[in-house]
Amino acid sequence: MKSEEQKIKDARRGPLAPFPNQKSEAAEPPKTPPSSCDSTNAAITKQALKKPIKGKQAPRKKAQGKTQQNRKLTDFYPVRRSSRKSKAELQSEERKRIDELIESGKEEGMKIDLIDGKGRGVIATKQFSRGDFVVEYHGDLIEITDAKKREALYAQDPSTGCYMYYFQYLSKTYCVDATRETNRLGRLINHSKCGNCQTKLHDIDGVPHLILIASRDIAAGEELLYDYGDRSKASIEAHPWLKH
Repeated sequence: MKSEEQKIKDARRGPLAPFPNQKSEAAEPPKTPPSSCDSTNAAITKQALKKPIKGKQAPRKKAQGKTQQNRKLTDFYPVRRSSRKSKAELQSEERKRIDELIESGKEEGMKIDLIDGKGRGVIATKQFSRGDFVVEYHGDLIEITDAKKREALYAQDPSTGCYMYYFQYLSKTYCVDATRETNRLGRLINHSKCGNCQTKLHDIDGVPHLILIASRDIAAGEELLYDYGDRSKASIEAHPWLKH
């Protein structure tokens, strides 16, 4: 039988408290073999703990048709090409225009008039801008040997005017002889050291042509003038107006 002291201790311990040497069966759940699902979940959980999965958004489904992000700027604004021509294009067009005028013999924007103290001269009937083609100095294109022969022949007649123009082309001396009377106006343009035109070479298929271009803006009504460039003593004695 238990002593009174042992009974008092048992009462203080309570009915649910196990004895010190007694194992509590309720504290340990029954062991059951893990199912296949539990083992799989455990493996996944273990793998997730070892290597965390980076947060990636699920791929979006492609929208049917053309999206706004893929639209080009040209879908909203049509392509506009510049109508401005380059400097090279403008020069090429001007060269072709001069070729046509030379080959056709057209002489526009000028007329023959009588000038006091000079005789015949050429007056502008339209405005020419600086650099514009004015007219060709048209005549017979000959080499220097033939030109000297003609010049000696013309010197025998004092009434023969000065219509021979010498120039260099590809290291060779040529002459445009416009002495023969024609209806071309370039040969009638008078001399002046302060002219409003200047000579320029213009070749067509390798053949040089002597042309006159505006050295400054020319107003309608002005006489067309250019410097003949002949400063030789013999020429000035024969044609004193070359001094001016």
